[in-house]
Amino acid sequence: MLDSAPIREPLLEVNNIEVIYNHVILVLKGVSLSVPKGGITTLLGGNGAGKTTTLKAISNLLQSERGAVTKGSIKYKGETVQGRDPAELVRRGVIQVMEGRHCFQHLTVEENLMTGAYTRRDGKGAVAADLEMVYDYFPRLRERRKSQAGYTSGGEQQMCAIGRALMSRPEMILLDEPSMGLAPQLVEQIFEIVKSVNEAEGLSFLLAEQNTNVALRFAHTGYILESGRVVMEGLAADLRENPDVKEFYLGMSDEGRKSFRDVRSYRRRKRWLA
Repeated sequence: MLDSAPIREPLLEVNNIEVIYNHVILVLKGVSLSVPKGGITTLLGGNGAGKTTTLKAISNLLQSERGAVTKGSIKYKGETVQGRDPAELVRRGVIQVMEGRHCFQHLTVEENLMTGAYTRRDGKGAVAADLEMVYDYFPRLRERRKSQAGYTSGGEQQMCAIGRALMSRPEMILLDEPSMGLAPQLVEQIFEIVKSVNEAEGLSFLLAEQNTNVALRFAHTGYILESGRVVMEGLAADLRENPDVKEFYLGMSDEGRKSFRDVRSYRRRKRWLA
C-alpha cells in the first residue's frame, strides 16, 4: 500500500477540458487533473461519470466515437498534445490499455505481446529483453505464451493487455477499469504488479477504476468524477479517510458499514452536489 504522493513535476496536465459527442452531448465539464512523473493517479467514479472519456481524450481516441475536446488543454511533458495522432502519442510514451482487455483473440499470448513493440526502432535485442521483463512481472504469461489469447482466462487477458502496453516502452500507461470482471484475488494481483512496475521501472499510471477501495490503497493521488465533473481530489490516503468517500464509495461511515439501502439516495445528500 502507498500512503503518500511523491513530490515530482507533473508529467501529464489536463486543464479544464470539455468533451462533446456528436456536436451536442456534453460529457466532460471542466475536468482538470495532474499526474506526477513516476506516480500512480486514480480516477474514480461510477458508470457514466466520465472516466473512460477522460482517458480517451488524453490518448486522442475520441474521434472514432464522434467525440472531441472543445475547450481546455492537455499537456504531456509541457507540450500540448490534444488533436495529435494516437500513434504519435504512443511514440512519445503514452499508451492506453482499453477497458475489456481487447486482446487479439486469434494470436498467441506472445504474438499479442510482440504487437506492442511494433513502433519501436531500438533493435531486436532490446525488444527481447523487454519481453523477458514482461514475463518476469507476469509469470503466468510465460506459461501460456504459446496459447491462443482467445482461450485464456479473463485475468490472463488483462495481464496480456498490460504486458503488451509495457512492450511499447512507455513513460505513462492509461489503464481503464483493470478490475472489471475479475475475481478479488486476481484484482489484488494485478494492482500489486502495477505497483511493482511503477516502483521498479518508474512508469507513471493514470488508472480509471470503480473499485474505490483497491484503487485508493495502491494509488498516490486520486480524483473523483461525478457527471463529468471532478468533485473531489487529493492524496489517496486522505481520500480513504474522507467521511463522504467512506460513506458514498466505500459503504462505510463513522457509525460503521452501511447498506446500499442506507446510501442509495446519496445523490440528494452529497454536499458537493447540493
